[in-house]
Order: sequence, then structure tokens, then C-alpha cells
Amino acid sequence: MGHEEWSFILEIILRTAIMFLTIIIGLRILGKRGVKQLSLFELVVIIGLGSAAGDPMFNKDVGIISSIIVFFVIILLYSIITHFIGKYKGFEQLLEGKSICLIENGEFAIDNFKKENLGSDEFFAELRLRGVSQLGQVETAIEEISGEISVFFYEDKDVKFGLPIMPNSLEKPLKKIEKDDYYACTFCGHTEIKTPGDTRKCSKCKKNEWIPASNKKRVT
Repeated sequence: MGHEEWSFILEIILRTAIMFLTIIIGLRILGKRGVKQLSLFELVVIIGLGSAAGDPMFNKDVGIISSIIVFFVIILLYSIITHFIGKYKGFEQLLEGKSICLIENGEFAIDNFKKENLGSDEFFAELRLRGVSQLGQVETAIEEISGEISVFFYEDKDVKFGLPIMPNSLEKPLKKIEKDDYYACTFCGHTEIKTPGDTRKCSKCKKNEWIPASNKKRVT
């Protein structure tokens, strides 16, 4: 019990019930968007609501009324800001960011990819969960403002040679090209036909690590 008396248990139960009902009312006011699609801004709101609701549940020094006031001030600010988000596109992008293209025509959009704090292994895992085994199956991949990845695929007849993204596929880049074939740059995913000899630098990113490209179709 810490420093509290056993009699405080009943008050904790009452405080928790009051704040629980307040949370439900608050989320109803926020609407489905506030619950279903958490952007960075909305995550801050939820954290704020959790703090305002959590402390008075068990801390007798925190008043219920003052916490409810804080709770509804946060909701009021949320409502005002979402109004401006809906009215001004620039304000929305400033506050929530914007969607970014990460793959275009089966290759990494390198400049955009560098802007995001997203590791290649994490990104490849996201793609594999959608049945992708090589980048040539993907026409476009976009990171949405919610952090989710939207993937648009080529039809099977249009699948290109691309960078394999299966586990361990990038661990042994070639030092020398042994035969004519399609090869993919391990850094940007650019593919090209190479002839036996030196690997040479990638024409897109100027890196010099290649692996055999794949033209496997996506399994759904």
C-alpha cells in the first residue's frame, strides 16, 4: 500500500471508475479518427489524456475535478487544431508531416528514404509480410503519415528484375561478375545487365556492391 491507508482502496475504485467513464466520453468526442488513425499529433493527445486520467486514479493529492478540466482542455485544443488541419493543408503537413514515396518503379527513392528514420531490415520485413520477395514486384511503396507502408504491385506480367529482400540475401555482395545476367545494387536497388569482369559503380547511387537480381513473381 505504500504510504496510503487501506481505507483509500474504496476511493481508488471510485476515482478509477470516474476517470474511466471520462476517458470513454472523451474518446467519443474525439470520434473515430482520433481512435483509429494515430498520427504523431494524435499520439501526443492520447499520451496527454492518459496522464490526465491516470494520476487521479490512485493519487489522493490530485483532485478529480482539476483532472477532468485538464482532460477537456486537451480535447478542446484537439478539436481546434483538427479544425485548422482540415482547413489548411500547409498546417496539416507542418503538424503531421506528409506521405513519402520510398520505392518507385522497383527501386529505392534514395533521397526520400534517407529522410526517414527507417532501417532497411525493418522496411524489408514490412514488404515480406505483404508477400514481396524482390523489389521488382513493387511499383510504388509509400510511407503514410501514420507510419504504415502502402504498397502497390506490378501485375505478374510486368514484374521486373529487382533486388532480393529475403533474409541474408544482401550479406555477400559480389566482388566480380562471373556471367552475363541481371544484377541489383544493394544500396539503391537499381538493376542492370552486367558482363563478366569488374562490378563497376552503380549509375544511380555510385555504390559498388551488387548481387544477382531476381524476377520471381509475388506469391499471394
